[in-house]
Amino acid sequence: MILLKINPLNPNKEKIRIAAEAINKGNLVAFPTETVYGLGADATNSDAVLKIFKAKNRPLDNPIIVHISSIDQLEYVARDIPEVAYILTKKFWPGPLSIVLKRNEKIAKETSAGLDTVSVRLPMHPIALELINQSFKPIAAPSANKSGRPSPTTAKHVLEDFSEEIDVIIDGGRTIFGVESTVIDLTKENPVLLRPGALPINVIEKEIGKITIPDFAKGFKVDVENIAVTSPGIKYRHYAPQKPLILIEGDEEKIVSMMKKIIDEKSAQGKKVGIIGSEETINKIKIDNVIAEILGSRKNLFTIAYNLFSKLRKIDHEVDVIIAEGYPEYGIGLTVMNRLRKAASEIILA
Repeated sequence: MILLKINPLNPNKEKIRIAAEAINKGNLVAFPTETVYGLGADATNSDAVLKIFKAKNRPLDNPIIVHISSIDQLEYVARDIPEVAYILTKKFWPGPLSIVLKRNEKIAKETSAGLDTVSVRLPMHPIALELINQSFKPIAAPSANKSGRPSPTTAKHVLEDFSEEIDVIIDGGRTIFGVESTVIDLTKENPVLLRPGALPINVIEKEIGKITIPDFAKGFKVDVENIAVTSPGIKYRHYAPQKPLILIEGDEEKIVSMMKKIIDEKSAQGKKVGIIGSEETINKIKIDNVIAEILGSRKNLFTIAYNLFSKLRKIDHEVDVIIAEGYPEYGIGLTVMNRLRKAASEIILA
C-alpha cells in the first residue's frame, strides 16, 4: 500500500498521477472529498468495482455513487436526463449533492447493484477533482470504511479499517463537511430524498420545490427487503460504532434526565459509559467516571454533523456503551438524525 500526503490547497499533480495510474490499472484508491473519504475505482470497469465490494464487505445490492469532474461528463454517466437535474447541477455542483438518474451503459452495472439507475455527483475537493481528471474516467466511490462502520473523515480513519486491501491512500487532511452527500432521486415523477447529507434538504427545495421525504430517509427502519434500493444508506445498518449506541430522543430536559438514569444503570452493571452530545447537554450531566465527547452547540448543527463520525470513532475505543442525544430534524439536523438512528442499537423516546 502506498500512502501519499498531499496538500489540498496546492495538490501535487505528480503524486496524484500515482493514484490515477492505480485507478487505470483496476486498483483501489482512497481519497478525500469535501464530505468524507471515498474508496475509488474505475466506474467503467466491473472487476475494479467488485473490488470495492470485497474490500468493504459491502452487500452487492448496495449501490455506489459515481464521481465526475465536470458537468460535461454527466451525459457519459447518465441518460434521459430531466431538466430538473440541470437546475440542481447548475446551482449546487461542484458540491455535496448526488442525483439519481438513468444509467448510461458505459458505467458498470455493478455500481448500481444491477439496476438501470446511477447516483452521480461532482465533488468540490481539489484532490478528488484532480484524481478524476488524471484518471480520464468517472470514479465509483463509496465511503472508505468497512461496511456498517462510521464514515472516515481523515486518512487515519481509513487506515483503522483497511491495510492491504487498498493500493493507494491519499492523505489530504480532514474533510470539510464530515458527513456524506445528499442523495436525491430524479427518476420519479416527483423528486425523492434517498439520503439526507451535507446539503440540507430545505436549501434544495428553494430551487425545485417540494421533495418527498420517506421514513427511511429519516433513519427509521422500514421493510426494504424486497425493493430495489437505488442509493447507499437505505437498506443496511450504517455508521455504527462497534460498541452499542443508545440514542435518546425528545425534549432537551427529558433527554438529560434519561441520560443520567441510563448512566446509573450501565455503571451499576460495571460498564464504562461514554456520551456524545452537545455542549449544552453534556454540561448538565456531571457524573464521574463517564467519558464525554462534545460535538458542538445545539445552536450550530453543522458543527454537530462535522464532528459526529470522528467523535464516534474516538469514543468507540474507550467505552463499553455509548449514549447519544437527538436533535431537531430541520436542515442539517435531519442528516444528523439519519446517521444517529442508523447507528443506534437502541432508540429511546424520553
